[in-house]
Amino acid sequence: MKKKILILSVLIISLSSSIFATYQDSLINKEDSPVQFFIEYEKGFLDVIYHTIQIGDPGDLFNYVTQGGQDILFPTERFAAGAVINKRHRVTLLYQPFEINTVVPFEESVKIDGKDIGQGATSTAPVPVELKYSFPFWRISYGYDVLQDPNLTLAVGGALQIRNASIVFKEVGGTNASVSQNVGPVPALYIYARWETPYDINITADITGSYASSAILNGANFEFEGSLLDASLRVGYNLKHNMEIYTNFRFLGGTSKGTSSYDGSSWSVASLGGRYGQNNLATFSATMGLTIN
Repeated sequence: MKKKILILSVLIISLSSSIFATYQDSLINKEDSPVQFFIEYEKGFLDVIYHTIQIGDPGDLFNYVTQGGQDILFPTERFAAGAVINKRHRVTLLYQPFEINTVVPFEESVKIDGKDIGQGATSTAPVPVELKYSFPFWRISYGYDVLQDPNLTLAVGGALQIRNASIVFKEVGGTNASVSQNVGPVPALYIYARWETPYDINITADITGSYASSAILNGANFEFEGSLLDASLRVGYNLKHNMEIYTNFRFLGGTSKGTSSYDGSSWSVASLGGRYGQNNLATFSATMGLTIN
Protein backbone atom coordinates (compact mmCIF):
# COMPACT_ATOMS: atom_id res chain seq x y z
CA MET A 1 0.00 0.00 0.00
CA LYS A 2 2.80 2.41 0.93
CA LYS A 3 4.54 1.61 -2.36
CA LYS A 4 1.38 2.45 -4.35
CA ILE A 5 0.99 5.77 -2.54
CA LEU A 6 4.65 6.60 -3.21
CA ILE A 7 4.30 5.80 -6.93
CA LEU A 8 1.11 7.86 -7.17
CA SER A 9 2.76 10.81 -5.44
CA VAL A 10 5.73 10.69 -7.84
CA LEU A 11 3.35 10.62 -10.84
CA ILE A 12 1.37 13.62 -9.55
CA ILE A 13 4.53 15.63 -8.90
CA SER A 14 5.93 14.73 -12.32
CA LEU A 15 2.70 15.68 -14.06
CA SER A 16 2.48 18.94 -12.15
CA SER A 17 6.07 19.80 -13.00
CA SER A 18 5.40 19.07 -16.67
CA ILE A 19 2.31 21.29 -16.72
CA PHE A 20 4.02 24.18 -15.00
CA ALA A 21 7.06 23.91 -17.24
CA THR A 22 4.90 24.01 -20.37
CA TYR A 23 2.44 26.71 -19.36
CA GLN A 24 4.50 28.71 -16.86
CA ASP A 25 2.04 30.76 -14.74
CA SER A 26 -1.20 29.41 -16.21
CA LEU A 27 -2.58 25.89 -16.02
CA ILE A 28 -4.34 26.14 -19.40
CA ASN A 29 -2.75 29.00 -21.38
CA LYS A 30 0.59 29.92 -22.88
CA GLU A 31 1.63 33.40 -21.81
CA ASP A 32 2.25 34.72 -25.34
CA SER A 33 -0.83 33.15 -26.96
CA PRO A 34 -3.26 35.61 -28.62
CA VAL A 35 -6.14 33.45 -27.37
CA GLN A 36 -6.48 33.15 -23.61
CA PHE A 37 -9.04 30.60 -22.42
CA PHE A 38 -10.90 30.63 -19.12
CA ILE A 39 -13.15 28.24 -17.18
CA GLU A 40 -15.53 29.21 -14.37
CA TYR A 41 -17.75 27.38 -11.90
CA GLU A 42 -19.81 28.79 -9.04
CA LYS A 43 -22.24 27.31 -6.52
CA GLY A 44 -24.39 28.72 -3.74
CA PHE A 45 -27.99 29.48 -2.84
CA LEU A 46 -30.89 31.16 -4.62
CA ASP A 47 -33.76 33.07 -3.04
CA VAL A 48 -36.97 33.64 -5.00
CA ILE A 49 -37.97 37.24 -4.29
CA TYR A 50 -41.12 37.33 -6.40
CA HIS A 51 -42.72 34.81 -8.75
CA THR A 52 -46.22 34.75 -10.24
CA ILE A 53 -47.69 32.89 -13.20
CA GLN A 54 -50.98 32.70 -15.07
CA ILE A 55 -51.70 30.13 -17.77
CA GLY A 56 -55.01 30.58 -19.58
CA ASP A 57 -57.73 33.23 -19.59
CA PRO A 58 -59.84 32.87 -17.59
CA GLY A 59 -57.21 31.65 -15.15
CA ASP A 60 -55.85 32.38 -11.69
CA LEU A 61 -52.69 34.37 -11.02
CA PHE A 62 -50.67 31.87 -9.00
CA ASN A 63 -48.04 33.07 -6.52
CA TYR A 64 -45.19 30.56 -6.33
CA VAL A 65 -43.75 32.17 -3.18
CA THR A 66 -46.88 32.34 -1.00
CA GLN A 67 -48.78 29.41 -2.58
CA GLY A 68 -46.20 27.25 -4.34
CA GLY A 69 -43.54 26.52 -1.74
CA GLN A 70 -40.82 28.76 -3.19
CA ASP A 71 -40.39 30.56 0.14
CA ILE A 72 -37.13 28.79 1.08
CA LEU A 73 -33.57 28.88 -0.25
CA PHE A 74 -32.63 26.63 -3.18
CA PRO A 75 -29.21 25.44 -4.40
CA THR A 76 -27.88 27.02 -7.57
CA GLU A 77 -24.83 26.62 -9.78
CA ARG A 78 -23.44 28.00 -13.01
CA PHE A 79 -20.89 26.81 -15.59
CA ALA A 80 -18.99 29.05 -18.01
CA ALA A 81 -16.08 28.80 -20.41
CA GLY A 82 -14.71 31.16 -22.99
CA ALA A 83 -11.78 33.04 -24.40
CA VAL A 84 -10.29 36.51 -24.68
CA ILE A 85 -8.89 37.06 -28.18
CA ASN A 86 -6.15 39.61 -28.81
CA LYS A 87 -6.98 41.19 -25.44
CA ARG A 88 -10.08 42.88 -26.93
CA HIS A 89 -12.69 40.27 -27.85
CA ARG A 90 -14.40 38.37 -25.02
CA VAL A 91 -16.51 35.30 -25.90
CA THR A 92 -18.34 33.35 -23.20
CA LEU A 93 -20.38 30.14 -23.31
CA LEU A 94 -22.67 29.74 -20.31
CA TYR A 95 -24.98 27.05 -18.96
CA GLN A 96 -27.33 27.92 -16.09
CA PRO A 97 -29.34 25.04 -14.57
CA PHE A 98 -32.59 26.31 -13.09
CA GLU A 99 -35.20 23.90 -11.72
CA ILE A 100 -37.32 24.21 -8.59
CA ASN A 101 -39.47 21.27 -7.48
CA THR A 102 -41.92 21.57 -4.60
CA VAL A 103 -44.91 19.69 -3.19
CA VAL A 104 -47.65 21.84 -1.65
CA PRO A 105 -51.04 20.94 -0.09
CA PHE A 106 -53.55 23.12 -1.98
CA GLU A 107 -56.21 24.45 0.39
CA GLU A 108 -58.30 25.58 -2.58
CA SER A 109 -58.31 24.86 -6.30
CA VAL A 110 -56.37 27.00 -8.77
CA LYS A 111 -57.37 27.33 -12.42
CA ILE A 112 -54.33 26.59 -14.58
CA ASP A 113 -54.67 26.12 -18.34
CA GLY A 114 -58.43 25.67 -18.00
CA LYS A 115 -58.06 22.95 -15.36
CA ASP A 116 -59.00 23.20 -11.68
CA ILE A 117 -55.80 21.96 -10.04
CA GLY A 118 -56.52 20.80 -6.48
CA GLN A 119 -60.25 20.49 -7.13
CA GLY A 120 -62.16 19.55 -3.99
CA ALA A 121 -59.48 20.90 -1.65
CA THR A 122 -60.45 22.60 1.59
CA SER A 123 -58.48 23.94 4.53
CA THR A 124 -59.26 20.73 6.44
CA ALA A 125 -58.75 18.38 3.45
CA PRO A 126 -56.03 19.85 1.21
CA VAL A 127 -54.96 18.21 -2.05
CA PRO A 128 -51.18 17.70 -2.44
CA VAL A 129 -49.82 19.05 -5.75
CA GLU A 130 -46.39 18.55 -7.29
CA LEU A 131 -44.96 21.70 -8.87
CA LYS A 132 -42.04 21.86 -11.26
CA TYR A 133 -40.66 25.15 -12.54
CA SER A 134 -37.77 24.39 -14.86
CA PHE A 135 -36.16 27.21 -16.84
CA PRO A 136 -32.50 26.33 -17.59
CA PHE A 137 -30.75 28.18 -20.37
CA TRP A 138 -27.67 28.23 -22.57
CA ARG A 139 -26.08 31.54 -23.58
CA ILE A 140 -23.31 32.77 -25.83
CA SER A 141 -22.04 36.30 -25.21
CA TYR A 142 -19.64 38.53 -27.09
CA GLY A 143 -18.12 41.77 -25.84
CA TYR A 144 -15.54 44.17 -27.30
CA ASP A 145 -13.23 45.94 -24.86
CA VAL A 146 -13.48 49.65 -25.60
CA LEU A 147 -10.79 50.72 -23.10
CA GLN A 148 -7.76 48.46 -23.71
CA ASP A 149 -6.40 49.19 -20.23
CA PRO A 150 -4.42 46.42 -18.45
CA ASN A 151 -6.22 47.10 -15.16
CA LEU A 152 -9.66 48.15 -16.39
CA THR A 153 -11.94 46.34 -18.83
CA LEU A 154 -15.21 47.52 -20.33
CA ALA A 155 -16.60 45.14 -22.92
CA VAL A 156 -19.85 45.91 -24.73
CA GLY A 157 -21.69 43.58 -27.07
CA GLY A 158 -24.58 41.16 -27.37
CA ALA A 159 -25.79 37.74 -26.30
CA LEU A 160 -28.07 35.00 -27.52
CA GLN A 161 -29.83 32.89 -24.91
CA ILE A 162 -31.73 29.65 -25.51
CA ARG A 163 -34.46 29.04 -22.94
CA ASN A 164 -35.74 25.55 -22.21
CA ALA A 165 -38.94 25.97 -20.19
CA SER A 166 -41.01 23.22 -18.55
CA ILE A 167 -43.79 24.16 -16.10
CA VAL A 168 -45.84 21.43 -14.44
CA PHE A 169 -48.77 21.35 -11.99
CA LYS A 170 -49.71 17.76 -11.05
CA GLU A 171 -52.09 16.51 -8.39
CA VAL A 172 -50.57 13.72 -6.30
CA GLY A 173 -52.83 10.72 -6.82
CA GLY A 174 -55.32 12.86 -8.71
CA THR A 175 -56.38 13.19 -12.32
CA ASN A 176 -55.68 16.85 -13.04
CA ALA A 177 -52.34 18.03 -14.43
CA SER A 178 -51.05 20.89 -16.53
CA VAL A 179 -47.86 20.83 -18.58
CA SER A 180 -46.49 23.82 -20.47
CA GLN A 181 -43.18 23.51 -22.34
CA ASN A 182 -41.31 25.41 -25.03
CA VAL A 183 -37.84 26.23 -26.35
CA GLY A 184 -36.92 29.60 -27.78
CA PRO A 185 -34.10 32.09 -28.48
CA VAL A 186 -33.74 35.35 -26.54
CA PRO A 187 -31.38 38.03 -27.95
CA ALA A 188 -29.96 40.49 -25.40
CA LEU A 189 -27.41 43.23 -24.79
CA TYR A 190 -24.23 42.40 -22.88
CA ILE A 191 -21.90 44.54 -20.74
CA TYR A 192 -18.84 43.28 -18.85
CA ALA A 193 -16.65 45.44 -16.60
CA ARG A 194 -13.63 44.49 -14.48
CA TRP A 195 -11.19 46.41 -12.30
CA GLU A 196 -7.88 44.92 -11.19
CA THR A 197 -6.86 46.61 -7.94
CA PRO A 198 -3.21 46.79 -6.77
CA TYR A 199 -3.96 44.32 -3.94
CA ASP A 200 -4.67 41.08 -5.88
CA ILE A 201 -8.37 41.86 -5.52
CA ASN A 202 -10.60 42.38 -8.52
CA ILE A 203 -14.15 43.68 -8.86
CA THR A 204 -16.29 42.49 -11.76
CA ALA A 205 -19.77 43.40 -12.93
CA ASP A 206 -21.69 41.92 -15.82
CA ILE A 207 -25.16 42.65 -17.18
CA THR A 208 -27.20 40.78 -19.75
CA GLY A 209 -30.59 42.31 -20.45
CA SER A 210 -33.34 42.70 -22.99
CA TYR A 211 -36.87 43.96 -23.47
CA ALA A 212 -39.05 43.29 -26.49
CA SER A 213 -42.72 43.61 -27.30
CA SER A 214 -42.60 42.56 -30.93
CA ALA A 215 -42.37 39.21 -32.70
CA ILE A 216 -38.96 37.60 -33.40
CA LEU A 217 -37.11 39.85 -30.90
CA ASN A 218 -38.97 38.20 -28.03
CA GLY A 219 -38.01 34.71 -29.15
CA ALA A 220 -41.39 33.86 -30.69
CA ASN A 221 -43.11 34.26 -34.04
CA PHE A 222 -46.04 36.24 -32.59
CA GLU A 223 -46.55 39.40 -30.56
CA PHE A 224 -45.46 38.70 -27.00
CA GLU A 225 -43.99 41.04 -24.39
CA GLY A 226 -40.92 39.81 -22.58
CA SER A 227 -37.90 40.99 -20.61
CA LEU A 228 -34.70 39.56 -19.13
CA LEU A 229 -32.21 40.91 -16.60
CA ASP A 230 -29.17 38.95 -15.40
CA ALA A 231 -26.87 41.26 -13.41
CA SER A 232 -24.09 40.40 -11.00
CA LEU A 233 -21.39 41.99 -8.86
CA ARG A 234 -18.32 39.90 -8.06
CA VAL A 235 -15.37 40.36 -5.72
CA GLY A 236 -12.43 38.07 -6.48
CA TYR A 237 -8.99 37.31 -5.13
CA ASN A 238 -6.13 36.39 -7.48
CA LEU A 239 -4.28 33.17 -6.72
CA LYS A 240 -1.16 31.61 -8.18
CA HIS A 241 -1.16 30.15 -11.70
CA ASN A 242 -3.77 32.67 -12.95
CA MET A 243 -6.53 31.21 -10.82
CA GLU A 244 -9.08 33.22 -8.90
CA ILE A 245 -11.65 32.61 -6.16
CA TYR A 246 -14.63 34.91 -5.90
CA THR A 247 -17.90 35.73 -4.20
CA ASN A 248 -20.74 36.66 -6.51
CA PHE A 249 -24.09 38.35 -5.89
CA ARG A 250 -26.61 38.07 -8.71
CA PHE A 251 -30.08 39.25 -9.66
CA LEU A 252 -31.79 37.05 -12.22
CA GLY A 253 -35.32 37.70 -13.40
CA GLY A 254 -37.64 38.24 -16.28
CA THR A 255 -41.21 38.82 -17.39
CA SER A 256 -43.45 37.57 -20.15
CA LYS A 257 -47.04 38.34 -21.13
CA GLY A 258 -49.15 37.62 -24.18
CA THR A 259 -51.31 35.17 -26.06
CA SER A 260 -49.49 32.23 -27.59
CA SER A 261 -49.97 31.37 -31.25
CA TYR A 262 -48.22 28.00 -31.14
CA ASP A 263 -50.18 25.48 -33.21
CA GLY A 264 -50.88 23.18 -30.27
CA SER A 265 -49.63 20.08 -32.12
CA SER A 266 -47.75 18.99 -29.02
CA TRP A 267 -49.67 17.75 -25.97
CA SER A 268 -47.15 19.54 -23.73
CA VAL A 269 -48.17 23.00 -25.00
CA ALA A 270 -50.80 24.85 -22.97
CA SER A 271 -53.85 24.97 -25.23
CA LEU A 272 -56.89 26.12 -23.26
CA GLY A 273 -58.07 29.52 -22.09
CA GLY A 274 -57.02 31.25 -25.30
CA ARG A 275 -53.38 30.28 -24.55
CA TYR A 276 -52.91 33.55 -22.66
CA GLY A 277 -50.03 33.53 -20.21
CA GLN A 278 -47.90 35.70 -18.01
CA ASN A 279 -44.84 34.88 -15.94
CA ASN A 280 -42.95 37.25 -13.65
CA LEU A 281 -39.81 36.12 -11.83
CA ALA A 282 -37.21 37.85 -9.64
CA THR A 283 -34.43 36.00 -7.80
CA PHE A 284 -31.31 36.79 -5.80
CA SER A 285 -28.36 34.43 -5.45
CA ALA A 286 -25.09 34.39 -3.54
CA THR A 287 -22.35 32.02 -4.71
CA MET A 288 -18.70 31.14 -4.33
CA GLY A 289 -16.74 30.40 -7.47
CA LEU A 290 -13.42 29.49 -9.05
CA THR A 291 -11.93 30.80 -12.30
CA ILE A 292 -9.01 29.19 -14.13
CA ASN A 293 -7.40 31.57 -16.63
